[in-house]
Amino acid sequence: MLKKIIQQIKATMGVYESRADGVYGLLAEYSNPGTLIDAARKVHGAGYRHFDTHTPFPIHGMDRAMGLGQSKVGYITLIGGLCGLGLATWLQWWTSAVDYPLNISGKPFFAIEPSIPIMFELTVLLSALFAVGGMFLLNGLPRPYNPLFYSRAFTRASDDAFFLHIAASDTNFDLEETESMLREAGAKAVEVIHDHGYSELHKA
Repeated sequence: MLKKIIQQIKATMGVYESRADGVYGLLAEYSNPGTLIDAARKVHGAGYRHFDTHTPFPIHGMDRAMGLGQSKVGYITLIGGLCGLGLATWLQWWTSAVDYPLNISGKPFFAIEPSIPIMFELTVLLSALFAVGGMFLLNGLPRPYNPLFYSRAFTRASDDAFFLHIAASDTNFDLEETESMLREAGAKAVEVIHDHGYSELHKA
């Protein structure tokens, strides 16, 4: 039970598990961004959830086509900002009113007005740190190993190729049926990715 929960959490970060036979998933190559985004819609519409797209540049509308919804980084950033604000408020109160109080012309030991610069700076600092940390966490980074790295075709993902990967951990994954669906969606090549360092290329 705990293992399945961990696998589901990892899957939300794009880190997928291989099957017992070593199959990691299917990697389909598409000729242009239009066919890729159409394929992403079809894959999501077919009920697949453990899949991702890889392109040399951002494609407008891809998040919606994949059914990803709104990013959670904003909420993580908000939590960081609130933590920074709370920490700064406590710091100013503790140093001014508790640890080293000074009576200056009868002024209060702690006041909001002179504390605003520190409160602002810590709010911004922790917001930025939480945003970067949240981005890394939600993307499953750093990740030095990925079975996709062993695909020769995948080396072109940052140059001139457009890929869609469906993980074998998806509950709807079936090697033959999923490959057939990807080809019907316009894939010009579908590659079986293994988790032990090599892949098999099946040309369309």
